[in-house]
Amino acid sequence: MGSEGSTVIVPRSFRLLEELERGEKGIGDGTVSYGMDDADDVYMQSWTGTIIGPPNTVHEGRIYQLKLFCGHEYPEKPPTVKFQSRINMSCVNQETGVVEPSLFPMLADWQREYTMETILTQLKKEMTSPQNRKLTQPPEGNDEGRVDPKGLVLRCCIM
Repeated sequence: MGSEGSTVIVPRSFRLLEELERGEKGIGDGTVSYGMDDADDVYMQSWTGTIIGPPNTVHEGRIYQLKLFCGHEYPEKPPTVKFQSRINMSCVNQETGVVEPSLFPMLADWQREYTMETILTQLKKEMTSPQNRKLTQPPEGNDEGRVDPKGLVLRCCIM
């Protein structure tokens, strides 16, 4: 019926449900994982990702936590990606932990087919690149001193 050459565009909610299912089942590379940050988030915007540092790099054995935020225009536009764990990488803002789209080609040249899993996998691959594989890293567990978007230094202390 004249459907030759037509493309079906999967609605945002269905796409995110597919990604959630894939993340929960652990399909794909076992060194990256992701899931929803808040099960009550009906818009499915806030996600958490984990990357296990690749072998034979300064990242080996480290576990990196990330936040991904999928705005209402996802997957047409990329999510914002932010490392919660301190990391020294050429594409990451050292003050905020934000992955800078202009320095990370996957976000700069975003395509609808990309997923949160492909972002995490590509970040892991970026850790092995010559400019990142030997960069001195902050001490593990050093998540103090992250600056939030309002410019406030975030610190946590239990009294």
